Amino acid sequence: MAVSLLITFSSIRMSSNLFMDTFSISNTKALEQIETQFEDYSFAVVGATNEVQNNGTIKRVLTQEKQNAIETSRAYHDMSRQIERIYPTVESYDANMIVLGNNERLYNVNYSNWPVSWEVLRNHSITEYTINRPNTLLYQYLPSTSFNDEPMIVATKALMERSTGEIYGVLYFPIREAQLKQFYEGYTSMENEVLLVDETGKIVSSNKEEMIGDGASDVLALAKEVDNEELEFKDVHVFGKDYLLMSQYLPTYNMYLVNLVDKNAVLDNLINTKEILLISLGIVLLALIVVFIISRRMTNSISRLVKQISTMAKHDFNMPVAETGGYEAKKIANAFNSMLSELQEYVDLVVQAQQKQRSAELMALQHQINPHFIYNTLASIKFMIQQDKKEKATDMIHALISLLQNALSNVDQTITVEQEITDLKNYVLINQSRYGEEIKVNFFISPDCLDCQLPKLILQPFIENAFFHAFNEKKEGFVQILVSQKGDNLLCEIADNGDGMEMKGDYTKEDFKEKRHLFSGIGIRNVHERIQMLYGEEYGVEITSEKGEGTKVRVGLPLQKMDTSLITNKITSI
Repeated sequence: MAVSLLITFSSIRMSSNLFMDTFSISNTKALEQIETQFEDYSFAVVGATNEVQNNGTIKRVLTQEKQNAIETSRAYHDMSRQIERIYPTVESYDANMIVLGNNERLYNVNYSNWPVSWEVLRNHSITEYTINRPNTLLYQYLPSTSFNDEPMIVATKALMERSTGEIYGVLYFPIREAQLKQFYEGYTSMENEVLLVDETGKIVSSNKEEMIGDGASDVLALAKEVDNEELEFKDVHVFGKDYLLMSQYLPTYNMYLVNLVDKNAVLDNLINTKEILLISLGIVLLALIVVFIISRRMTNSISRLVKQISTMAKHDFNMPVAETGGYEAKKIANAFNSMLSELQEYVDLVVQAQQKQRSAELMALQHQINPHFIYNTLASIKFMIQQDKKEKATDMIHALISLLQNALSNVDQTITVEQEITDLKNYVLINQSRYGEEIKVNFFISPDCLDCQLPKLILQPFIENAFFHAFNEKKEGFVQILVSQKGDNLLCEIADNGDGMEMKGDYTKEDFKEKRHLFSGIGIRNVHERIQMLYGEEYGVEITSEKGEGTKVRVGLPLQKMDTSLITNKITSI
């Protein structure tokens, strides 16, 4: 009887521990899905912010001095058209969009969402905080006031003139806490609480409305501890209860996503200790041997299940665990496999959504191709044909077709180095056919970089800049393109021995004035900001130049490889 009771208690303990481990794994996956939804919204805000920042009409309206009623009405009409084109990027999240100018102009897409005037918003603390950090997209908590009947989280970004650094307006994306809550509401229950805690320790969103706006510095400290120590979960005592705490840091928002699981409530729902003890005692009295065999079988099956789960590769949702062993093990394995299947479907949907968003951003860049480049190239082809240089004209036509096909027809946001070099060679061929071969272009591409990925139209603006700006005084020279790997980075260098220029610091300094480009209209600063928007501030563009000695451009990107079976090996041609 004593041995049987010990086995029973051991089974209860093992079941509890296994359930909590499995529950923590499930909740960790759920937190990752919630983080993905927050990132999707952040990507939408970043896309809309980038479009507003680069929109000349909005800049013009926000920087105009006071005008008469007709001109003012026309300006608001022009601005409305631009905003209506950009706003659908965040409209699906029920977020509002407000544009504020220093010239006392304000455009509010949904006034009823936040009925705020120019004077109030201009003098608001969130505006002052944003202006003091003009280079950062900020997310700030706004409690309920007379202007907003419920709490909001407002994404803000200062609109700044790139050449001078002058701030001419502020962009706001307020989203109600109720809408933000929908990102995680499906993952909560009475025993499972979700908190969004900002850097000051304030709860800005929660499935429990009474906690919103409260201070939770102890929860913030525990969340940082979990994140810094890379723990799966931590047993904590907060709000007067024992919880299982899991945390996920959201760097874009500078906030922590915290999941609190009430251990006692979960275990009470899982196990009825009295019933198990009575059943155990009854079985002991009837057949002690049968209890021993069944307990051993349960223990072995659960151990096998735990081993399968612990050895499973991270994020590999295509490897289900075997549904063998006892009833409990089969049920847990079945539930775990069902969870994996649902997570895989959801991940596929998220990936498709991200691909569509990035394709749309690239399409917007592709549409900036300057028509004068096409007109001048076609004119050059016409003169070649008239001069009976048909073979050279044919090569130029093929190069132009290939260049336009790769620039317009393929909407992937990233392409291989091999494809980018092919585009550059076609562009060089066109320019040398039009202007002569005084400027030589050499390609030095490491073979192990051919299948690496990089964003489209990243290198072309620098080649174009070298052709049209680097050889104004010198009439001959060379341009060298080098691509190589360095650790986990892909390094691209474009060097010329042209006129060079005097400059203070590198490209990222605000006193560096970017120049107009003829083929794409995509400026150097645009390339730099696009890289940092995609991969983070540790990547981007660096430019060094010396008057009379030439210019060197270094583009740093993360090393990303494609499936080599899909890439045609053209090492010899490179």
